[in-house]
Amino acid sequence: MYDKKPFDVLGLSPSAEAHQVRAAYRQRVKACHPDQYQDPEQQKAAQEQLIELNLAYEEALKHCSQRRVGFNLISQEEAKHFAARLVEQGNLESALRQLNRADTKDADWYYLQGNILMGMRQFATAHQSYREAVRREPDNNQYRGGALQAAIAIKRSHQLGYRIQTWLSDRFRPGNR
Repeated sequence: MYDKKPFDVLGLSPSAEAHQVRAAYRQRVKACHPDQYQDPEQQKAAQEQLIELNLAYEEALKHCSQRRVGFNLISQEEAKHFAARLVEQGNLESALRQLNRADTKDADWYYLQGNILMGMRQFATAHQSYREAVRREPDNNQYRGGALQAAIAIKRSHQLGYRIQTWLSDRFRPGNR
């Protein structure tokens, strides 16, 4: 257990969020990094300060994570990070739940939501998400490509051949027998 008050060392209030802790830590590490000094005494003092910052950082993040209970909001970056990891694992429903915990939403958030919804074959909703990403950043071709892909998927999903193919793949997927 860390002896000093970790939020004081980082120059933050005890109610600070994890993203604020990370930002304060990065800022303070840059200011006291031992490589900035030529004098061995100054390097040693900076090294001790860096150790103190590292301990405070770990303890502050631990406090932040303990405050989160249930389905509280988390920072947008954390939500996108967790959602992306769940997508990689193939757990789209959980990824969408994590993404929806974000305290704010930017164009990238809507694009990631569109990708998740495409994987869940919710093409119309995915199209809406991509369009919102495009509305927020009109010059982003990646977002435009997602919207186009979703629009094409909507049209294809109305064709009989696609419906039969989807039904068969759902019906005979391992674990559905």
